[in-house]
Amino acid sequence: MLAYEFMQRAFLAGALIGLVAPVLGVYLMLRRQVLMADTLSHVSLAGVAAGSLLGGNPSIGGFVAAVAAALLIERLRGLYRTYAEVPVAIMMTGGLATAVVLMSFGRTLSQSFSSYLFGSIVAVSTTQLWLIGGAAVLGLIFFIVFRRPLYTLTFDEETAGISGVPVRTLSTAFSVLTGMTVAAAMPVVGVLLVSALLVLPAALALRIAGGFLSAVMTAVGIGLTGIFGGLTVSYVANTPPGGTIALILLLFLLLGMALQKLLLLWKRRVHGGQTSQNPNGKKGMETI
Repeated sequence: MLAYEFMQRAFLAGALIGLVAPVLGVYLMLRRQVLMADTLSHVSLAGVAAGSLLGGNPSIGGFVAAVAAALLIERLRGLYRTYAEVPVAIMMTGGLATAVVLMSFGRTLSQSFSSYLFGSIVAVSTTQLWLIGGAAVLGLIFFIVFRRPLYTLTFDEETAGISGVPVRTLSTAFSVLTGMTVAAAMPVVGVLLVSALLVLPAALALRIAGGFLSAVMTAVGIGLTGIFGGLTVSYVANTPPGGTIALILLLFLLLGMALQKLLLLWKRRVHGGQTSQNPNGKKGMETI
């Protein structure tokens, strides 16, 4: 499988995205901004359409559109502080409507759009690979350098502001990074499934991990395993890579939740058995 050059690029692109997307997903879930990934993916699709119609590179058009939308969402958040979901809804509606209108101007766009809608990681171009690599490197640097203020900002913006954290600047930078990552992930899983790559590994990691750092590391491990496993299954079974990756990540989440539930039931049964053997007939503190 790895003897083919297109599969080598696919695994490299998947590894780069798998290192940064799950980390971003953990922060997005904790900040309750999960829908932001879907919103930026729709806006990025409009950028792809604009780039194609203008005769430029569609990937670069989607990249620019996603970053611009992230900045605009952050601006709208300042105007709608009480209603945090309003900026996301506005941008999602505008991005999707713009993409539909632009697609109507070019009949040849529908064929090329399928790769952006559903993902075509096995057809990642050199330009897309550079964009993915740039987003991954910037993302890792950002999370390492600003890990402490970003951690404080994620859980309490007011406390972060009092502590001297530049809340608005850091929040804007986080939004821009989100747009870059979403645009870079489009060739991997497509617009319709881009949130799966960000949310599913983070959703499982936050349930099974014991702390924040362990949740981040677990999410990265789950994301990389899902991407590599999805690419392998896709190559063997000749299935769409984006959908295969998303289904494997969803399977991981369901299995993890099921195993967690079984473990909880087993612990309750063990403690219950110990309680029934208590000669005093009273529950102990551990059982309570």
